[in-house]
Amino acid sequence: HSVFFIVICLLLSFKDIPARQSDNDIRNTVSGMQKFMGEDLNFYERKKFQEEQNREWSFQQQREWRNARAVQKRAENLYAETRLQFDETARHLQKLESATKKAVCAAVKEFNKNQAMESAERKKQEKKQEQEDNLAEISSLLHGDLLSENPQQAASSFGPHRVVPDRWKGMTQEQLEQIRLVQKQQVQEKLRLQEEEYQRDMDWDRRRIQGARATLLFERQQQRQQRDLRRALDSSNLSLAREQCLQKKCMNEVYTNQPTGDYFTQFNTRSR
Repeated sequence: HSVFFIVICLLLSFKDIPARQSDNDIRNTVSGMQKFMGEDLNFYERKKFQEEQNREWSFQQQREWRNARAVQKRAENLYAETRLQFDETARHLQKLESATKKAVCAAVKEFNKNQAMESAERKKQEKKQEQEDNLAEISSLLHGDLLSENPQQAASSFGPHRVVPDRWKGMTQEQLEQIRLVQKQQVQEKLRLQEEEYQRDMDWDRRRIQGARATLLFERQQQRQQRDLRRALDSSNLSLAREQCLQKKCMNEVYTNQPTGDYFTQFNTRSR
């Protein structure tokens, strides 16, 4: 009978459900002594799940960091390209300014050279005219009645500018015509010199006005180029500021779920 009772109990125990299926089983009462403090049947599954979750979080943070790094790299490349373009524009403007200065210096040098040549030629012509006048005067004196000792010459012994009154019949018509011709030549020469001086002054004033106008136009061109460069710099800085603002806003939207201190304090709170 004892053996039969034991067999029956074993059969009944095999058909019955287990006394403990999980930690959350409602049949695990204190008096049943099926669950003790410190036991954790889901420790390995929870640990594996936490490791998988930590791995996924790590991968996600790495992807986000790589994306942010790529965005920052593109922004740095764009900034570097913009700086190179601005440097190239500045070098071009500097070369243009240097070429303009060289052209102005060459024009001034050529103008001074022409003025020096004109002055030298004018002095040469004046010297030649003076020599011709001197030769003409000498020739006139050599062939005149005074040096030829013409007996009809009513020259006085008191000087060539004086005559003997009783013998002087007055100036001849040829002498009067010669005097008038010389006076006319002197007047024409004086008018010619005045006209040359006037034309020289007018030419100098015109060149000075043209130089001042060219300098003013060059300064205005430089001001326009500097103003355009400042506008380009301001536009580029505004674009970069907008991109940085959008990048900062995107980063704030990406990293909105930051782990707090409570998240890390929930681990290793038990002895097992």
